[in-house]
Amino acid sequence: MSVKKGLIFGFFFAFLVLGVVSMKRAMPEAKEERIYKAIKVYSPYKLEKRMGGLTIVNTQNGTKEQPVSADIMHRFDEVEKAWGKSHLQVQENEVIVSGENNQTVVRIFIENEKEREFLKKFYGI
Repeated sequence: MSVKKGLIFGFFFAFLVLGVVSMKRAMPEAKEERIYKAIKVYSPYKLEKRMGGLTIVNTQNGTKEQPVSADIMHRFDEVEKAWGKSHLQVQENEVIVSGENNQTVVRIFIENEKEREFLKKFYGI
């Protein structure tokens, strides 16, 4: 094998590895679907489409945040985690979603240990 072919294959392999690494870094965290969807209904943060990409909107006060497109999902996870730490509680086999005045909005049943681990890992509760 000549040096030229080795360089071509080397560059191809390097770009392939860099592409895979950047794709993994851009992916948001894995979520437990059932419990996340049930909690997400009560979260004040929503994604809104705009011409240049996506915007994070706080529906309580109408503030909008426009992070860079590559970081939008990571930033959305961060604001949801911050909201969850202050508005979610785990008591026995239930997640309690609290409102702004610390009043219980809803109780969501935790079905299995995977959902409990997701709550600990993602929301830190």
